[in-house]
Amino acid sequence: MFLSTLIFGLVLGGTYALIALGLTMQYGIARIMNLAYGEVIVAACFGAYLLFSVSGLSPILSLIIVAPAGFILSWIVYAVMMRPLVARSGGGGKLEVDSILATFGLLFVLQGVMLVLFGANFTSYAYLDRGVNLFGVTVALNRLIAFLLSVCVGGALYLILTRTRWGTALRAVALAPEAAPLVGLDVNKMARLGFALGGMLAAVGGVVVSMYQTFSASDGVVFTMKALVVVIMGGVGNVLGAVLAGLFLGLTETFVAAYIDPGLTMAATYGLFLGVLLWRPQGLFGKAA
Repeated sequence: MFLSTLIFGLVLGGTYALIALGLTMQYGIARIMNLAYGEVIVAACFGAYLLFSVSGLSPILSLIIVAPAGFILSWIVYAVMMRPLVARSGGGGKLEVDSILATFGLLFVLQGVMLVLFGANFTSYAYLDRGVNLFGVTVALNRLIAFLLSVCVGGALYLILTRTRWGTALRAVALAPEAAPLVGLDVNKMARLGFALGGMLAAVGGVVVSMYQTFSASDGVVFTMKALVVVIMGGVGNVLGAVLAGLFLGLTETFVAAYIDPGLTMAATYGLFLGVLLWRPQGLFGKAA
């Protein structure tokens, strides 16, 4: 019982970590709280579903198409919608408020388009849904692949941000946007790249989620809230913190459901969220450094 709960918790936590990485980048680097983030995840779910159903392309290979599409879409959203807000804010805290209001409207636009195209019914497809034995516990292969992809993507992103000049530039903009131009960094360009990279990570998360979970055009807000909880718990802009917080949240939900009451899962999630906000607002692992 304990081992199976632990494994399922890690698998769920890996998914939470993956869907939160993009929001960590967007809010940590571009200072934009994107409430339409979940809609990008759902759009990627539908993209993977269509590619698999129509052309037989596996979700893993569909990442070659869906991930760049998420990058391009987010780049366009930033250039058309967010850039004027950034210019108007003058680099102050007004940007957070304006971005919340703007992306709140964008949420309903994207959701409405998906409802028209795909309807309100839940959608799923069968991909590697056979069970495999892992330490005596039967785990669906698609969930195991989702966990491995989450770990690989999170690890690769962490190495890029900490071991490359481009990653160092992004972290510099996240930590000190006012001082970054003094060392020759284009803050607007870095913010745009960070926002677009966040959209690409959201698309990757959507493809991974679609492999084993049903989804609908109205599920975006659920993904956004889960990602926001992980981002706050892990520390704004802290990629490693987001991965660890996602795993911690997945384990918490699974153990609460298994040993206490499944009805208390959401209460445990948002209880943790409120606790972190009240007693450790910088996150369990601190902000990006």
